[in-house]
Amino acid sequence: MRSALVIAALGLVAVFAGIAVTMGVFRFIDASDRHADDAHAEQPQGERSQVAHTMESAASALRGGAWIGALERAAIFAGLIAGWPETIAIVLAVKGLGRYPELKSGEQPAVAERFIIGTFVSVLWACGCAGVAHWLTT
Repeated sequence: MRSALVIAALGLVAVFAGIAVTMGVFRFIDASDRHADDAHAEQPQGERSQVAHTMESAASALRGGAWIGALERAAIFAGLIAGWPETIAIVLAVKGLGRYPELKSGEQPAVAERFIIGTFVSVLWACGCAGVAHWLTT
């Protein structure tokens, strides 16, 4: 019974705290990019406006990203707890194919960056939570 509660609790942490972790990473990246842009303030205005794509602005192109990320973390956590690590490959393949049109368009460079960084953070968080659950229950 205790093992089931630990797994359920860490599953919820994987899914819902993962949102805060991923958004925190995006905010950190945007802040460091703004700091770098301030350091290069000598560039002509036209060049700076072309580079000023942030992780936050890319979110509008990747609609549903928070929900997809939550489902991704839930699937990966459940797959790892069930002893089926191949779930990671399946989830990443489905996600990549589903987002291919937005990534291929190339309208905003930050869209692909947000997709890759968000996916890595999300997968690492889910794997970490599953690892802690496994460690606590064995």
